Amino acid sequence: MDRPTNFFDTKIEFLKGVGPQKGALLNTELNIFTFGDLLQHYPFRYEDRTRFYRISELREDLAGAQIKGRLRTWEVIGEGHKARLVGQFSDGSGTMELTWFQGISFLEKSLHRDGQYIVYGKPTSFNGKFQMVHPEMDLLTAENEKGGYWQPVYNLTEKLRKRYVDAKAIAKWQRQVLELAGQHIRETLPSFLIEKYRLASKAQALWGIHAPENEQHIHQAKRRLKFEELFYNQLRLIKQKILRRTEYPGQVFQRTQLIRDFYEQHLPFDLTGAQKRVIREIFEDMRSGKQMNRLLQGDVGSGKTIVAFICMLLAIENEAQACLMAPTEILADQHFKGLMPFAEAMGLRMSKLTGSTSKKDRKVLHEGLLDGSIHIVVGTHALLEDIVQFKNLGLVVIDEQHRFGVAQRAKLWQKNEVIYPHILVMTATPIPRTLAMTLYGDLDLSQIDELPPGRKPIVTRWKSDQHRLEVFGFVRNELQKGRQIYMVYPLIEESEKLDFKDLMDGYESVVRAFPDYQISIVHGKMPAKDKDFEMQRFISRETMIMVATTVIEVGVNVPNASVMIIESAERFGLSQLHQLRGRVGRGADQSYCILMTGLKLSAETRTRMKVMTETNDGFVIADTDLRLRGPGDMAGTQQSGVVDLLLADLSKDGEILKAARESAQGILEEDPELVLPKNQAIRSQLDQIRENESNWARIS
Repeated sequence: MDRPTNFFDTKIEFLKGVGPQKGALLNTELNIFTFGDLLQHYPFRYEDRTRFYRISELREDLAGAQIKGRLRTWEVIGEGHKARLVGQFSDGSGTMELTWFQGISFLEKSLHRDGQYIVYGKPTSFNGKFQMVHPEMDLLTAENEKGGYWQPVYNLTEKLRKRYVDAKAIAKWQRQVLELAGQHIRETLPSFLIEKYRLASKAQALWGIHAPENEQHIHQAKRRLKFEELFYNQLRLIKQKILRRTEYPGQVFQRTQLIRDFYEQHLPFDLTGAQKRVIREIFEDMRSGKQMNRLLQGDVGSGKTIVAFICMLLAIENEAQACLMAPTEILADQHFKGLMPFAEAMGLRMSKLTGSTSKKDRKVLHEGLLDGSIHIVVGTHALLEDIVQFKNLGLVVIDEQHRFGVAQRAKLWQKNEVIYPHILVMTATPIPRTLAMTLYGDLDLSQIDELPPGRKPIVTRWKSDQHRLEVFGFVRNELQKGRQIYMVYPLIEESEKLDFKDLMDGYESVVRAFPDYQISIVHGKMPAKDKDFEMQRFISRETMIMVATTVIEVGVNVPNASVMIIESAERFGLSQLHQLRGRVGRGADQSYCILMTGLKLSAETRTRMKVMTETNDGFVIADTDLRLRGPGDMAGTQQSGVVDLLLADLSKDGEILKAARESAQGILEEDPELVLPKNQAIRSQLDQIRENESNWARIS
């Protein structure tokens, strides 16, 4: 078979010691197909093999220890699946046990009685004596007796381990590829950036991360590779942003009389300073002649929807239409009902399109959108259907946009192919700045960072199960005042493995505790019509308590609901707890959120509960959540691929990200097409980046 012209595209099976069988395993288990893929399979930690411990020095708090000594004796204890191999290992300062539960027959054949070995493992104390379970074991040689190296540890799978592909094998292959690569490793960053930030060369970084000689090499290698990863991430996002501004024209909306009429005659409250600032930013975009792509962040209850409506008025006065897309029927219905009084007051025709809309109503709606008589349509994914066409779609508003995939959102662009509509995406999930820069670095960012006047901060309390009677007493008092209560559970059915309150058990206990009150139950496995029926009962106060799973996280606006009880709160991430808490506090009454947990909690869980009780600031919470959980969890399933960075960690590498973004911004401002000789390395690298990598473009 012909070898590829690019050394790094060589198939992994051609590497000495790999071959077709192990190559196929690396393909399926680790997505490693080529030499280049292998080099990008970075270690997730390192083991310090630079020193040898004595058995007398061992402590249980050591993550791992390397010891030189003799294997005196060994024996197999037990039979069948209970069999284990136990060896006595001595180094002159003491004796410890080495224990294996797997591969016993293979090990027995390869062991040398009284042989000298180097063992490495996690020391644990058992019956007053140290032992290591499944330690690494190598015969002592003149080559390895001095130690003095750092062992990279790579992600592996059980299938690979069974075929004797371990961290040492991967590290050996990495070194082989690096030795073969030689002059094939080209520099991927321009020299002026390397000098400015004192970065290691690409070759030094690859050697330093896979075969480090000391801790400093590891640090320098990681810093260089993280910078490169984030630099190209930001470069592509900023390039896309510039492309949009220069090549995608937008409808020009200049006339504002309709908005003035709305302000003077129909707006029932004063806008906050933050709302006014955001509206000005959006207006500048919509009259610029370029397509707007803006992300609007605002905490639950900060007034994003009224801002969106005012922007719709700008589009409508300038003879365009607007649509608002929400992720669920409940949320679409809430937006529709909330905005309908304003639309009617302004003499505008507004319609709703969801999966439940009848065939007859759809026909009328499709005709109204096509002839322009419908000014605003609110809907769900149903808006994406090809049959839904507009006379002139000028503004698309997407709510809780992380719930939609990129391809779905891009479909809305095609609804007006003559000139793309302006795009405003909204989220009530506060996004830390470092995450926003990688998820939405090609969008302009607006924030509503203050709540409307008169809103009382939600009081949050953290209680354990032993305080349940006290909590139920508090709930009874609130019910007697005419208030409504949410009770949220993490699971629908009981799980044998997880000792958490489940929804059905919770519902029964609430029914017993509050026999005088009607109770709704809502969960994700219910048919949509049953869910809506129960929601409506709660909204109309037929039921006073709603027992639910997280389906109510986004979408229900009940000003009379003033208490949110979150059961097994330790099961939820911070952002989700904050979203759930935001379901109360919608009215003028004092609202409460009670976090119920068990007694045995990790330090991280205690931090989450403490943060929730100390602040209502979504951005403080989001920053803590990023630090505790990392970016993948926060981005949501639809978006998680967007932050699948190989090495950089957004919760820790904010400074590197900032430097990378500033560098990319400066280079593109000076040389948008990257034609200057000093930017040749960047241009070459961009040409090399595979098309099937995460598509950073068109996130809107």
